[in-house]
Amino acid sequence: MEGLLRDAVALLLAPGKVVEVRALTDQHTHSGYFSGPEALIRAVEPLDTDTSVLGIYVTLNEMNPALLSRRANRIKMRLSRKDATTGDADILHRRWLPIDIDPKRPSGVSSTDEEHGLALAKADEIAAWLTSFGFPEPITGDSGNGAHLLYRIDLANDEPATLIVKGCLAALDALFSDDRVSVDTANFNASRIWKLYGTISRKGDDTLDRPHRRSRIIAAPDVPVVVTVDQLRDLAARLPDEQHAQQQPVAAPGKGFDLRHWLDKNGIGIRS
Repeated sequence: MEGLLRDAVALLLAPGKVVEVRALTDQHTHSGYFSGPEALIRAVEPLDTDTSVLGIYVTLNEMNPALLSRRANRIKMRLSRKDATTGDADILHRRWLPIDIDPKRPSGVSSTDEEHGLALAKADEIAAWLTSFGFPEPITGDSGNGAHLLYRIDLANDEPATLIVKGCLAALDALFSDDRVSVDTANFNASRIWKLYGTISRKGDDTLDRPHRRSRIIAAPDVPVVVTVDQLRDLAARLPDEQHAQQQPVAAPGKGFDLRHWLDKNGIGIRS
């Protein structure tokens, strides 16, 4: 576990920056702020062995370093109502575009091996499609139940950046979600927490057909390349909303939106 954690911390967290670790249970939240990897790893290891902890997460984006003084290099168990966690206003800079691909299943349970595999395959499909439009290699992760793609970005934490990220996720959801797998569109807020790879995901009971799994990094570039603002805007603009539909050519008068033309334009293959 320690090696997996070290790899995750080295890839996800900017050196010398403050991050929050947050662990969730059915009834409580445990949280701490960390300024270095050693203290973080020491604090997370016992949490990961606690079977009441459903998942352990970290903040992805750069935050106000003053937050370290809330719980400096330690985890406080069972936060009270007066104990604050990281909010959107605390984020100084956006560093990641987080894409969460999850298999559709009943709430409160882990995925089956088949469902898990569908999410991993969908992540590969999305990454290949984005690569065809010039996106760099992402960090590909296994959340334990689904799949993750993380693209390095460099945006301020402001309303235009929020709209860009929100638009990118909405476009990917419209293009790739289906009746078995979905792209989560809720991950656009700047203070979003993300699975800390190397830790276990526990949803429901650990059963033979729906086991608890350890999250992990599947693949990552040596140095993540930043996605340009133009590339992000181009992705967000591929959302097939009513405005975009009105701008598309029509096949013939009275037939409305030309779906085949839109699919061709966006590089989506047609099976039948």
